[in-house]
Amino acid sequence: MWLGIVSLFPELVAQAADSGVVGRAVRNGIVDLRLFNPRSYTTDKHQSVDDSPYGGGPGMLMMVEPLLQAVEAARECAPVAPRVIYLTPQGAPVDQQRVSELSREQSLVLVAGRYEGVDQRFVELAVDEELSIGDYVLSGGELPALVLMDAMVRLLPGVLGNAASAEEESHLDGLLDYPQYTRPENVRGLPVPELLLSGDHRAVARWRRQQALLHTWRKRPDMLAERPLDDRDRLLLNEVLTEVLKQELGEAFAAVEETEGAKKQDH
Repeated sequence: MWLGIVSLFPELVAQAADSGVVGRAVRNGIVDLRLFNPRSYTTDKHQSVDDSPYGGGPGMLMMVEPLLQAVEAARECAPVAPRVIYLTPQGAPVDQQRVSELSREQSLVLVAGRYEGVDQRFVELAVDEELSIGDYVLSGGELPALVLMDAMVRLLPGVLGNAASAEEESHLDGLLDYPQYTRPENVRGLPVPELLLSGDHRAVARWRRQQALLHTWRKRPDMLAERPLDDRDRLLLNEVLTEVLKQELGEAFAAVEETEGAKKQDH
């Protein structure tokens, strides 16, 4: 993948991209990362990249021309015409499906805004897609660009030490991850689920899918509302919810009995 990032703080991006999965991908030549600073494409002695908004209002806006020039420079460097993405809270939410789709692009340009945003004409002239990593405001688009870059790069062939990791995550298709455990088998009275020690790979796969469904139902029910469950997943979720309900009812009855027993002793 060829990846260009337009940012007023390229050193921030470069430092973050020099470690971990992304750094390994860059060093191994899987990702060709290029940085473009809009200040390098200004014409005044102050290298101005922002100005006050027409109509008044707080803050400053990034000007069109330095951004356009930076994107055009990126386009000239890219091996094929890149898709230009602007990171903004106004963009469409990033999810794993969109990350997977973008990871198959040969060339991408990520634009990190600053200040109060960018002149809308830049979006209309140069941007193919606006994306957001969440409904909150940050000081700039560098962190969202890094988040998106990390999510995409780890899906590229040859990046992860174990290729099955990315494949396993893709199989979750809109579900939260299942709980995982490592050595030792018992930590302060909390054992590893016995099934995971059985060596029965089919049973383990079924348990993991069921736990992923349960975790999603408990923590992010909105994700289940957005994706229809097939018959198998519906059965797995119903089974585990029945087990959970029985366990919680049993604990509730035990608590009641304990309370009643304590009352009798008091009398």
